[in-house]
Parts: sequence; structure tokens; C-alpha cells
Amino acid sequence: MEKFIRTLKQSKRFLIIIGVLWVFLAIVLVSPIAYSIKEATNSQEQFNFTIFVEKIVPAITSFSSITKMFSAQYFGTFVKCLINYTILFVICSIIGFIKSKPKGQYHDMEHGSSDWSEHGEQYRILSKNKGIILAEDNYLPIDKRGNINTLIVGRFRFW
Repeated sequence: MEKFIRTLKQSKRFLIIIGVLWVFLAIVLVSPIAYSIKEATNSQEQFNFTIFVEKIVPAITSFSSITKMFSAQYFGTFVKCLINYTILFVICSIIGFIKSKPKGQYHDMEHGSSDWSEHGEQYRILSKNKGIILAEDNYLPIDKRGNINTLIVGRFRFW
């Protein structure tokens, strides 16, 4: 649960994008689909797929179905389609968040940084000011006595 909350905090701009995408798709797709479903359903509540296919393309391209959604005969179908679309959209969004959550404890930490240490504990061995550069603000002192064997795991990148 902690990882999920951290993912939500890091994904604020994606939540805004998801909200805008939901509104856009609701306007562009849900209202034409609801209009086409209502037009393809006859008085005996039987659905005709060929009429649905004939009505869907003009409804998407003309935007006339958006204004019709608030009339009494289309509103119920529009609400049902909007609820189904919202449920599907929320399920897909939750799956996306689960897939994008951090994979481990050190996710998004710079490789070679001292983010793993707390309160300057790395400076018991390393220097903050001079020596062989290991990472930002971390130097291996040259004049230190004793065992200064250091294993550096990483790679050099030359641009």
C-alpha cells in the first residue's frame, strides 16, 4: 500500500492527464455510442447492429450527438454508457498505476549517489571536498590512512 501511495504522489501530472483524457473520450466517444445505441434499438428493445454501425461514424464526425444527449429520450442511454465507460476507464487506470509503481526500494535513485546513506554517514569514509570523484559531493580521499579499498559498481558514459 505504501508503494501505491508513493506512486500516486509521484503521478500528479499523470492524474491530471487521465482526467482530461476521461472527459475528452466521454465527449468524443461515449455520446456518439449512446446516440447510436438508442437509434439502433427499436420500440421492442431489440438491438440492430447494422443500424448501429451506420449511425456511429456520422455521430462521431458531426458532434451533433453531444447536444442530443441531454434530451429525454437519449439521456438514460447516455448515463448507462457513461457509467460503463467510467468503470472500464477506472479499471484500466488502476492497472496502469499498478504497472507503473516502483519496482524496488531504490527506484528513481541516481546510480552512484549517496541517497542510500543518511545524515552524512558516508563521510566517515569519504571526503566531501577533495580526492578521487566517486559521485556528486563524494570523494575518495587520497591522504587517508588505513584501508581505503573501494568497490565501485557502475559504468562510465562518454557523450
